[in-house]
Amino acid sequence: MYGCRAMIHAFEGYRLDTDTRELRFGDQLVPVEPQVFALLLLLIENRERLVGKDEIIDRVWGGRIVSESAVASRVKSARQAIGDSGGAQRLIRTTHKLGFRFVAEVESTQPPRASIAARADVARSAAVDEPAPRPSIAVLPFTLVGVAGPYGSIADALPHDLIVELSRLRWLFVIARGSSFQFRGSDAVIDRVRAALNVRYCLSGVVEIELDRMTVTVELCDTGHNGVVWSERYETGVGAVHEVRAEIARAVVNALELQIPANEARRALKSPENLDAWSAYHLGLYHLYQFNPEANARATAFFEQAIAKEPGFARAYAGLSFAHFESGFLNFADDVSQAAALAHRFAEKSLEHEPLDPFGNLVMGRAAWLRGDLEASLPWLDRANELSPSYAQGKYSRAWAGTLLGERADGSALVDAALQLSPLDPLLYGMLGVRSFSHMALDQPQEAALWGERAARAPRAHPLIELIAAVAHGLNGDDARANAWARSALIRRPDLKGADFLKAFPFRDPTTRHRISKTLVRLNL
Repeated sequence: MYGCRAMIHAFEGYRLDTDTRELRFGDQLVPVEPQVFALLLLLIENRERLVGKDEIIDRVWGGRIVSESAVASRVKSARQAIGDSGGAQRLIRTTHKLGFRFVAEVESTQPPRASIAARADVARSAAVDEPAPRPSIAVLPFTLVGVAGPYGSIADALPHDLIVELSRLRWLFVIARGSSFQFRGSDAVIDRVRAALNVRYCLSGVVEIELDRMTVTVELCDTGHNGVVWSERYETGVGAVHEVRAEIARAVVNALELQIPANEARRALKSPENLDAWSAYHLGLYHLYQFNPEANARATAFFEQAIAKEPGFARAYAGLSFAHFESGFLNFADDVSQAAALAHRFAEKSLEHEPLDPFGNLVMGRAAWLRGDLEASLPWLDRANELSPSYAQGKYSRAWAGTLLGERADGSALVDAALQLSPLDPLLYGMLGVRSFSHMALDQPQEAALWGERAARAPRAHPLIELIAAVAHGLNGDDARANAWARSALIRRPDLKGADFLKAFPFRDPTTRHRISKTLVRLNL
């Protein structure tokens, strides 16, 4: 991979800095597009030989198919940036049909370690001057192992994708690439990263390429104690590297949406007497996903505590909305209509403070469910997914509403995407339950029973989910399994009736609703 070490390439008054990704003429910054910078760097680092068009496409465009005119355009822009031209060819020379060569004298040096430290000091000072109480993360350039050939750029491209995607998360402070990419190789020691960038988390990785296989290992560390919070390994063929890098980025982002809040809650539990707004918020999430009345009450109290400490805390309002939704949906509240009103009110407060937060849009959509207005939920859920295309709970919630409204195949596809993105999600039981619903709607009872069984056996599944399994097995003609799940649900909630199931899951298709109603009557519910 070219450009692995920080280098400064000086020629004819110009300085190309691989560390800051800048081109300067004297003290003046010369603006260049990323592909033009990559092309200049490729030609300079291989100035002892001709660089062919195929190699340029591999290194600058990652092997994607581009026209010769696109290559010619970038070469022209590179020449213009350094005061050259196609006629003069004083610095970049063209050999017809063979390629290009950088022919100027170049002095290449490594920047002194002090300059890297100085830039880190600036980043640290900025972080100290403007403290970010929310969780913060630095994504480092990945380490490349093996002979990468044309795929060498993946070790920088993948963490760059992650920085872009993580920046969509409104609750996470993401250090910009210009600062986090200062740390490569021996510089990427967690203690140095924490001291320089003042972050709680560090995401690093290794890309290993062997023949036609690529393995990417990703690791999330808590910089406070250098402990590994989460790690994962992805394997694929190198031929689909750029498609796979997008899939890996989405999977990593969803994993971090679960792992960082869980770790923040563990941090807060160690010193509950010193909770700030974010600590209280993450403790609220920790209790929210336990789905029982006592935990829901604790979650509500923690979200209220977070809001008291920071009245403009949009995510805490969204968490409070979710808690009231859960209280109404699962009948923890004595007055469901009041719970629905509170869920809507706090969703509005969340969006008032942060309209672009996917979580706030999600809870606004879910609040509409409690009022029995599934259609009204769709724009909010669609917006949540537009704001964060990798949002597993957004996809699941949209699938839930759409399936009940009769969007049968679309619901299955959305649930499958949610399951792929977040296979350990706290709402996994719901994702599996909606998958069962989609097969009920398509009159596929055997598949509905399979997914209903999985939903009821998933962690945190509540009695209504067990009734999904009961109905699905009943539709499939297996009354023994249907009655077993119905009994289990009634043991946990003796007052549960078939009407509660149809109220919670208001299927709009009359045929599907009729088949489910008949099954509930047969099960004496």
